[in-house]
Amino acid sequence: MIVLAGTIGAGKSSLAKALGAHLNTEVFYEAVDNNPVLDLYYQDPKKYAFLLQIYFLNKRFESIKLAYQQDNNVLDRSIFEDELFLTLNYKNGNVTKTELDIYKELLANMLEELEGMPKKRPDLLVYIDVSFETMLARIEQRGRSFEQIDAQEGLKAYYHQVHGEYPSWYDAYDISPKLRIDGDKIDFVNNPEDLEVVLSQIDQELKALDLLK
Repeated sequence: MIVLAGTIGAGKSSLAKALGAHLNTEVFYEAVDNNPVLDLYYQDPKKYAFLLQIYFLNKRFESIKLAYQQDNNVLDRSIFEDELFLTLNYKNGNVTKTELDIYKELLANMLEELEGMPKKRPDLLVYIDVSFETMLARIEQRGRSFEQIDAQEGLKAYYHQVHGEYPSWYDAYDISPKLRIDGDKIDFVNNPEDLEVVLSQIDQELKALDLLK
């Protein structure tokens, strides 16, 4: 199981799709396009932050349970990043301390349940590291109206906060082996040759872990 990680707009879904085809395996995507709460959150974060993260937590728990039961698969974002976003919303006053504590308890219970699954943890986490400028360009490129910084005051500042949280999150991540991809130097989203470079890096890491012959 390969788990992708990275900030909004890093290119996780693009790489997940390519990895799925490259490794001939199933891909589990983040619940965004049919998410009934996401647009509401962007309109009123204080009202919908807790509900949005509960929605995501539920969907990610469902995906990782299914993934753990199979031999090979890719997740374009996982349950392991989830707390980062709710903690940031707590810092911004969008959720209460009580909501944060309830969420953390629920997440801990879910992770404990995963310990009983056939596979205990991902085989590899691939972290896509991009600059803030690349992050904004990718968000604009994919064109979801509710994500555009021109549409809402304060959204650019929020994106900057999210971007700033990831380096320390990645440094602290110790659940599985991990691989950092430089998403600025290697534009795998728009350049097929760069995509081949990234796929080769992942193949080499899988071989080093004795997961790919």
